Amino acid sequence: MDCKEKLPSALMKGYSRKFEEGLEQMSPFEIKNKLIEFAEEHTRKAFCMFLNAGRGNPNWIATVPREAFILLNKFGIEECRHTFDLKEGIAGIPLAKGIAKRFEEFMIKHKEEQGAELLRETYHYFIDEKKADPDSLIHEWAEAVVGDQYPVPDRILKYTEIIVQDYLKQEMCDRQPINTTYDLFATEGGTAAMCYIFDSLQVNHLIDKGDHIALMTPIFTPYIEIPELDRFSFKVTKVQASQMTENGLHTWQYPDSELEKLRDPSIKVMYIVNPSNPPSYTLDKRSMDKIIGIVKKDNPNLMIITDDVYGTFVPDFRSLMYELPENTLCVYSFSKYFGATGWRLAVIALSKDNIYDKMIAELSEKDTKDLHNRYSSITPNPEKFKFIDRMVADSRMVALNHTAGLSTPQQMQMSLFAAFSLFDKQDIYKKKMQAIIKERLDAMWENTGFELIKDPLRAGYYSEIDIMVWAKKLYGDEFACYLEANYDPLDFVIRLAKDTCIVLLNGSGFDGPDWSIRASLANLDKDEYKKIGKGVRLLLDEYALTWKKSKNKE
Repeated sequence: MDCKEKLPSALMKGYSRKFEEGLEQMSPFEIKNKLIEFAEEHTRKAFCMFLNAGRGNPNWIATVPREAFILLNKFGIEECRHTFDLKEGIAGIPLAKGIAKRFEEFMIKHKEEQGAELLRETYHYFIDEKKADPDSLIHEWAEAVVGDQYPVPDRILKYTEIIVQDYLKQEMCDRQPINTTYDLFATEGGTAAMCYIFDSLQVNHLIDKGDHIALMTPIFTPYIEIPELDRFSFKVTKVQASQMTENGLHTWQYPDSELEKLRDPSIKVMYIVNPSNPPSYTLDKRSMDKIIGIVKKDNPNLMIITDDVYGTFVPDFRSLMYELPENTLCVYSFSKYFGATGWRLAVIALSKDNIYDKMIAELSEKDTKDLHNRYSSITPNPEKFKFIDRMVADSRMVALNHTAGLSTPQQMQMSLFAAFSLFDKQDIYKKKMQAIIKERLDAMWENTGFELIKDPLRAGYYSEIDIMVWAKKLYGDEFACYLEANYDPLDFVIRLAKDTCIVLLNGSGFDGPDWSIRASLANLDKDEYKKIGKGVRLLLDEYALTWKKSKNKE
């Protein structure tokens, strides 16, 4: 059926097709602001509850590592006063000599306070298992928590790197035995990491303007928007998670026909969010094995950028940083799992043995000379300067490299988040986090009346609902064609905001299906997701009622 020509016109059009088509050019995160205006306006008029499940900011925090940070901060202040203490509110800075003994005495004195157990465990982890020098460790902690020094090393603090690497090996590598050693770069959240990676890949001639990249879609919108900037103008191939079940439901996995696109040796970089955003599914074993085989056989220099922020919400998660360590730059943010978006905590992880350094070593004489000049002010041997250290320098335009690095209090909190998870041997926190998300997801879907397939690969932090799938299943192909012919896809999220005070994002902004919508399962409580589910179903039924009336008018 030709949906554009053979169906009756709607009795009730959308809120202005021209207006909706104009919005489609914007990022879904900018559209969200307009939807919030609509929802808040209707809330005032109709006294309905404003429910914003657009942006994925969690409504929980991890308390124990924050309590440990507060207690450590108390110790840090005591150490500063130990050096000197003036009545005008001025103290010295921590001194290394004997500081571990003073810390042990402090911990005995404060052993019953919140966070003390985690601090004690972390201290003994470093001393007993890592054979750290006690004074060196505690001096780093004290200086870090009070923030009295520039970050040294600038890439990441010594002991922060040790414990965060152990955390990543546990959480991103499914606790599997692993011999790979990773260098880490602590960044101001995952978005900063993205910016640094895009920038350094280009300035180091690993990818040039107009080069060919692949995006594993649907994907977090900035990965779609950044390559289109004039500075990059990349040729983009989209590898789409378009696989469906026999009865027409999305699995949000990549069919072999899509993954085959990666065999093209002209594709220099593959960008993936895993688990995906917004579908929120991790790669299945078939897809993972397919990608591994393609890289090893057909595209050995394929640079893989994987954003794994949602990996902790999937049981037994295994990242591409584990499967293809030489090719993979992993971005991991602590923001979602620990409820810490305001802290701006993330790391870039890269294997010490990697293709990035190898390809830089094989650059042309002209490019090598260009990079020698770029980095010669900060190292006598620019040719041996590792790619991950180049990212640090590039993050401060090289000339300001001496002030690079994530603030030390942020790195200390990051260390304690990592420690908290490392010592949770029974996965008590993780299982509860996953249960909270699943409970909300089930509550929303049960109230839509749509079928949610059980899938152990689902993270569930977001949920993408393809309205067109359910239009066909509930009311048939003719109704689906009617929707397509008479409404812009954005009409659904606009009407949802205006008529029900519910804010969801359009999945098309993430290169998902045109009529898909994205709900974050992190923002609200279970009962509120029930209301969202009912609101989505009610709106679809209202479209169907209008369609039936239009048929009766024929």
